[in-house]
Amino acid sequence: MYTTIHNIRLHYDVMGSGSRVLILHGWGSDLGSFAAVRQHLAKKYCVYALDLPGFGESREPEFPWGTTEYAALVERFISEMGIENPAIIGHSFGGRLAIRLAARIAVRRLILVDSAGVKPRRSLNYYLKVYSYKLMKNVLGRLYPPLLEKMRGRAGSEDYRNASPVMRQTLVKVVNEDLTPLLSGIKAPTLLVWGENDLDTPLYQAKVMEAQIPDCGLALIKGAGHFSYLERPGEFQIIVDYFLKMET
Repeated sequence: MYTTIHNIRLHYDVMGSGSRVLILHGWGSDLGSFAAVRQHLAKKYCVYALDLPGFGESREPEFPWGTTEYAALVERFISEMGIENPAIIGHSFGGRLAIRLAARIAVRRLILVDSAGVKPRRSLNYYLKVYSYKLMKNVLGRLYPPLLEKMRGRAGSEDYRNASPVMRQTLVKVVNEDLTPLLSGIKAPTLLVWGENDLDTPLYQAKVMEAQIPDCGLALIKGAGHFSYLERPGEFQIIVDYFLKMET
């Protein structure tokens, strides 16, 4: 399905019925990376997911965006779709947007999965390596080869060099944003789901979030890295099910 918001043609999908859940994918990914999670949650919830601008089948912005512009678009999407008081699940870059949204609008529950948002003591060059195809190969190659092939053209360092100037500058803006001042303003019950061995958004960043978000807990997935929802799908789904069930 497609819609147009802020002059951006957006690809999105809706599955299931019940209370609304919105999933926001990470950088270099698309809504397909959460296919298994979406199918699982759709048994009990109405699950929305979209390709963020510049990823998947959604058109990229006309000028470099930061998380403010991305979050504003998602907020408009929520409004136009009539998604009242959603639970939001955000992974990595999608977690940045979820943080901005939860600090601005009514959110029923917030789940941040290996989320970015705490500015690390690292250079942009590090992030180019993080979002490289080599990383995807290490994490996903042995687990989900078809998904790896789909993501190959979106996340590699070579692809970064070949990307449009807009998306290059967007990445620079995004990774230099520190969202910690927003954390104390999040009112929704929040769960941090973190891979024990996450090197991209290390565990200390989760600890910062846990300390500053008023109603917040941390679930650590042993042996998992930055893509904990793909590396330990069964455990991830159990954790999410339990947290969402607590609202009823």
